[in-house]
Amino acid sequence: MSLKSAGAFGAKDWAKGVFGCMGICQMDYFFHHLAFYNILHKRIMIFCILPSFLNQNSILMRKCTFFQLVLLSFLGLSLACSKTEEAVVSTTDIPELAAKAPKVVTYLTGNAADVSPTPTPGLLLMGGSTDVDAAIAWFLARSGGGDIVVIRSSGSNGYNQYMFDMVPVNSVETIIIDSRAKADLATVSDKIRAAEALFIAGGDQWNYVNYWKNTATETAINYLLNTKGVTVGGTSAGLAVLGAAYYSAQTGSVTTAQALANPYHSYVTLGHNDFIAAPNMQNTITDSHYTQRTRQGRHIAFMARMMKDWAYTTAKGIGVDEETAVCIDQNGIGKVYGLNHAYFLKNANLGPETCVSGSPLTWNRSAQAVQAYKIQGSATGNGSFNATNWTFSGGTSYFYYVNNGVLF
Repeated sequence: MSLKSAGAFGAKDWAKGVFGCMGICQMDYFFHHLAFYNILHKRIMIFCILPSFLNQNSILMRKCTFFQLVLLSFLGLSLACSKTEEAVVSTTDIPELAAKAPKVVTYLTGNAADVSPTPTPGLLLMGGSTDVDAAIAWFLARSGGGDIVVIRSSGSNGYNQYMFDMVPVNSVETIIIDSRAKADLATVSDKIRAAEALFIAGGDQWNYVNYWKNTATETAINYLLNTKGVTVGGTSAGLAVLGAAYYSAQTGSVTTAQALANPYHSYVTLGHNDFIAAPNMQNTITDSHYTQRTRQGRHIAFMARMMKDWAYTTAKGIGVDEETAVCIDQNGIGKVYGLNHAYFLKNANLGPETCVSGSPLTWNRSAQAVQAYKIQGSATGNGSFNATNWTFSGGTSYFYYVNNGVLF
């Protein structure tokens, strides 16, 4: 049993001492009743449950003097009526309750009182590794000085002080959502809904899909994106789940060589239109750590599968290098921040010629299968990307194509 204050521990110990002096050995039963009534917030006084307890423990009736019974009743009244030193049972102490209300780890930096400034919608797509300070500052400023929520399934509070010190905001709170049970808690989804900006940290995107999909957490994220209108961002695995189509990595991380040699490799696990529904990300799949991990080929294999399996007439992709971010405003206009590049892909015409299980991918289409546009990042935001009509400026245009599993 966990108690809110040292004073409550003292009262319990005193009561055990009183019973101990009377030679009573069955105190666990007594305090279980007390704890149970407290956790149900019934404020039942100990002397109200004494009759049933005494009836089951006749030795107590024989050993207690009238003075001792009065003393016990006074103890019960003191504990039950206390407003500042409450005894509260942790849900983890009672297995039945623990299963229903698991403990959620959160970290709060700043003001716990909620504020309600007007946020500005947008998307932050960051490619992983070292965070891009200018892009994070852009993201935070769009909260209007409100409450920032960071969600993840592992890790700790690494973003709290970093974000809180960068731009004036009311608070930064990190929530560790590492199970479906936690993702479905109202206490978790309510915190997300109250945010003026939401950031999805890096980690393992399969955990995000597995734990959060079809839960109250997913609903809360989509509420922020499409109803409340806040900026939502993600890095690495957090970026991976922001497209309408997504690579879940359920069975492992596929390499470019594996995906091009067999676009139906067991590691190529894709989903679409059933998780996060970000504006301007329809028909789009993202990828991170892009050129650093040579992911261009697998990204194109994902797009080929989108066209083959789901009959997409248009498949789009956004690949973001490490230490680089794409910031898209409320009008769908994006700029690239950071040290490296962002890549914007779209099929130029028809889908792949050969995309079957066990065979290398061929997507040639006269050496113009996928149109690509590359934009170099900068500290102040470079280039222009219009997510509403897929037009660009400030970068370089070229084509990708694949012959028998080889990317050109």
